Amino acid sequence: MTKNVYGTGLILYFATMLIFFAMYFLGMNTDYFNNSLLINAFLLPAVYLAGAYYSVYTVKKTGVPMAFTDVFGRAFKPMFVGGILSVMTMFLFLNFADTAAKDLLNYQYIERQKTELTNEYTKAKAGMKKDEEKKELDRNYENRLRSFSPEMIKGKDMFSFRQFTYYFGAIMVFYVILSVFFASFFRSNIPE
Repeated sequence: MTKNVYGTGLILYFATMLIFFAMYFLGMNTDYFNNSLLINAFLLPAVYLAGAYYSVYTVKKTGVPMAFTDVFGRAFKPMFVGGILSVMTMFLFLNFADTAAKDLLNYQYIERQKTELTNEYTKAKAGMKKDEEKKELDRNYENRLRSFSPEMIKGKDMFSFRQFTYYFGAIMVFYVILSVFFASFFRSNIPE
């Protein structure tokens, strides 16, 4: 099954869902959003890198000559299958199965944005000498802080279908870059 790119894609999907639900059941706390970001930034790319490598390696070790397009397909297809199935499952889970988890993630996202804004404000204010600059900074900070008022954030959803489409687009860029790297590195010199 793993010599088949779609089988490898399903393995990536199951690995992603195992990580997602482990984080859901074991890591839902005050740092759920931040921990999810770390997993998405470091652990999942490593898992997909390993899956793409395994997909290419299983054919390469047999000695079959592989052109650039062959290696690209062997690397890209499993990541695409695992990625699209994972994103769709997470979207359905957060929007239909457990909307409270989605609400928690949205809340923690907004709180993180407010914290980052305050940190930037504090750092910028510490470096300013002129009162005019400080007043301008204070005005900008207050205006930006108003954008986090309950009226302004009502209806904002970081986990809507549109946002998941954007996320998957960004993920696709990673898949393409990684696949090009593999194709450049593992291709065979095939005489034409």
